Amino acid sequence: MKSVAFCTLGCKVNQYETDAMEELFQKSGYAIRDFHEAADVYVINTCTVTNMADRKSRQMLHRARKKNPDAVIVAAGCYVQASAETIEADTAIDLIVGNNRKGQIVDMVEEFMERHNRAVNLIDINHTSDYETLGITRVSEHTRAYIKIQDGCNQFCSYCIIPYARGRVRSRKAEEIIAEVSGLAAAGYKEIVLTGIHISSYGTDFGNIGLADLVERLAAVKGIERIRFGSLEPGIVTEEFVRRLTRIPQICPHFHLSLQSGCGETLKRMNRHYTPEDYKQRCELLRKYFDRPAFTTDVIVGFPGETDEEFEATEKFLEEIHFAEMHVFKYSPRKGTRAAKMPDQVNETVKTQRSARLLALGEKMSEDYRKLCEKKVLEVLAEEPVSVDGETFWTGHSREYIKCGIPSDKILSNQVVRCQMTGTKREDFVICEIID
Repeated sequence: MKSVAFCTLGCKVNQYETDAMEELFQKSGYAIRDFHEAADVYVINTCTVTNMADRKSRQMLHRARKKNPDAVIVAAGCYVQASAETIEADTAIDLIVGNNRKGQIVDMVEEFMERHNRAVNLIDINHTSDYETLGITRVSEHTRAYIKIQDGCNQFCSYCIIPYARGRVRSRKAEEIIAEVSGLAAAGYKEIVLTGIHISSYGTDFGNIGLADLVERLAAVKGIERIRFGSLEPGIVTEEFVRRLTRIPQICPHFHLSLQSGCGETLKRMNRHYTPEDYKQRCELLRKYFDRPAFTTDVIVGFPGETDEEFEATEKFLEEIHFAEMHVFKYSPRKGTRAAKMPDQVNETVKTQRSARLLALGEKMSEDYRKLCEKKVLEVLAEEPVSVDGETFWTGHSREYIKCGIPSDKILSNQVVRCQMTGTKREDFVICEIID
């Protein structure tokens, strides 16, 4: 039996596509191996969001070649799409499979095994309106399923290469999404997370459906108890949108709203399409309709031209919104983007100092949010057991995405448990007591 191993770099969209490719190989009779094991085929699903991601992608491709010099080495995904000339010059690679071509990957591998002709399979991703159909019947996680609903982005933020690697917005047909979710629900998955490159744009290329319409239809799927958004742009949060969400009981009160900076001037240079005031209004709107919603976000420090005053404006804004969790990134110039050529690049020492300040702030705000929810009844989807000092805790996430640990010797896997926090934190979770 032929075997294949995968290495996935980057985002949840990449992980979804890897899961889909894995199923395609399994249906064709391949055994799935761990990437650290010997295999006949190695597929590296690459990332290109930063220069570091490019480097990591190259490293994993070369590592696969060293593991088995006779194996078929496949480079797939975003780094391939964005850096075609570089990847084509790399003799360690046998097959190059760009975005919107992953559905044909098994046929490409089979053809290479037969003819041993190196092949480049790329399309002009910036001039296609076709959504590549890929599907899954299971996922790498046991209780939560990430569902890809769209691809591409039309925003062109000045620091981001992804529109050039993923192309323009292309939405997946609602009927395909509903069928996939129905299958996963029948297999026992209770929570779905809607993901994509820019899910707030879902349906804009169709004209007759939007994200709220899709969610309303998914809520009717039997067995789905939770619906969560991967990441939303602030602009989609209108009063009508929020009102529609409140009528869907499966919606989790956890909103990852992309921010990047809390300073208006920095946002302009980033080519983000909102102001801090706009963003604040969207958060206030969600707080008006949801009980103690959790806001999570991404923040970039050290963007070109970010002065001490601009950074302090961001820091103050973050405190004002009071996020439940933040992901802080030091700006990294990405070749091919406008920001990489901007003047007044911030030195690494300053970036590190600013990052440390925001990370400390993020820890404090996370603690504040947990305290805010101490008296709240949480519904925790139990995921897996962990042992701490001889005691077993079932860990999982609440609807607000608080990681909880429930002390229990019973098997709680994939059960939704009502509980309350005790205020005690262990490892990376807060201890909760079951409410009968």
